[in-house]
Amino acid sequence: MTTEHAVHVDAPGHDAAEIDRHVKVYIVVFVALMALTLITVAVSYLHLPTRAAIALALVIATVKGSLVACYFMHLISEKKLIYVVLAITVFKFVVLLALPIFTHSDSYGIFE
Repeated sequence: MTTEHAVHVDAPGHDAAEIDRHVKVYIVVFVALMALTLITVAVSYLHLPTRAAIALALVIATVKGSLVACYFMHLISEKKLIYVVLAITVFKFVVLLALPIFTHSDSYGIFE
């Protein structure tokens, strides 16, 4: 074992128990992502109406994206400012998703 490696192992906050806890969390999140992927595939075989299938797929994708953002991108342990930035981003994303709905049903006749 090199001295550099020993420093990292003996550094405060990086004991074996804490590393094991983090690894267990990552494994649980990975299993949840795999389960949600299987659920997405299973839902595709239900032959739901298009709107219901899309809504359900988006809900599952949102949960999966949240898990990835929170745990693998470490947003779960970030400060409050990151939540403000994330909320603004989500708001703008929802507005951009809703934009075609509003422009399709307007009276301008662009899509008719």
